[in-house]
Amino acid sequence: MQLADFHYDLPDELIAQSPANPRDHSRLMLINRSTGDISHNHFYDLPQLLPPNYLLIANNTKVFPARLMGLKATGGKVEVLLLKKLPNSQFEAIVSPGLKTDQTVIFSNQLSATVVSINDRIRLLQFSQTDPALTEQISHIGSMPTPPYIKKMLENKDDYQTIYAKYGFSAAAPTAGLHFTPDLLELVTTKYGWSELTLDVGLGTFLPVKVNDITTHHMHKESYRLDTTTAEKLKQMDHHNNKLCVVGTTTLRALESNPDLIPGESETEIFIYPPYHFRHADALITNFHLPGSTLLMLVSAFCSAPQTQQPFTSFADSLLGRAYAEAVRLKYRFFSFGDAMLII
Repeated sequence: MQLADFHYDLPDELIAQSPANPRDHSRLMLINRSTGDISHNHFYDLPQLLPPNYLLIANNTKVFPARLMGLKATGGKVEVLLLKKLPNSQFEAIVSPGLKTDQTVIFSNQLSATVVSINDRIRLLQFSQTDPALTEQISHIGSMPTPPYIKKMLENKDDYQTIYAKYGFSAAAPTAGLHFTPDLLELVTTKYGWSELTLDVGLGTFLPVKVNDITTHHMHKESYRLDTTTAEKLKQMDHHNNKLCVVGTTTLRALESNPDLIPGESETEIFIYPPYHFRHADALITNFHLPGSTLLMLVSAFCSAPQTQQPFTSFADSLLGRAYAEAVRLKYRFFSFGDAMLII
């Protein structure tokens, strides 16, 4: 399985720079895996498109203002992207330009951090403050870590946050959930039921694949939590009379990392690509993903054998590839602030 198998051409003007307003007015492509049919709708049509015997589950992680700008002792500028919060005022982070062990970056008169160790691209930073002052300082000086393809500054930090974000520490948003408005969420919850888990989005989700043979790509670990009530509810589903619609690839990865749905906190480094048998999801809501990304590979697996009769040979020849080509032709909006698809 080669990285080139997951390529497609995308005009830059189709990369969305801001969310739809209202959010649920984004477009929603419906893909039927059984028939291969593709139709075009809006996200607010979701209650008319999804059959009534579904439960929805989403990732309620909260995006932290994890991008910090600081200075080296010599005065050079440093950008820090916090990835994972650890005990004792430590964080895993990406630092640009990279700092050496024992170098310090100064963020303010009250806050600095020193590189404790280096593991590949990841720096372990020791911060000068402890909680709650540490979290308060970071929240004050940090900015939302939007992807580099979003060129505009956010007018509102909440634009890069789902309306049901509650817990956790994420370096990126679970973007499939950005399309929900309070009214739509209430309608969906009443008609179908709504459950949540928490996966803290980090490098495992957004680090690009840099190897030609994708089977050699290593996913970084991400933490997730599944509560007992949700786990028991999912265990009772027979996937015939009652089915599960998963909101977003991060939610799907958490579930697939836990085949027996054991509640509690764990970590995942699961990497899903074709062919792969999904254990829990009967439908998926997801955005349009970057060429060659692990997210595109996961959704490609969801749309091909053994879920369907069509084995995956290449993205261009797949059902999902045909859907993306149609999205480009019809000028759908792509990536984090872009449009969505419902795959049933």
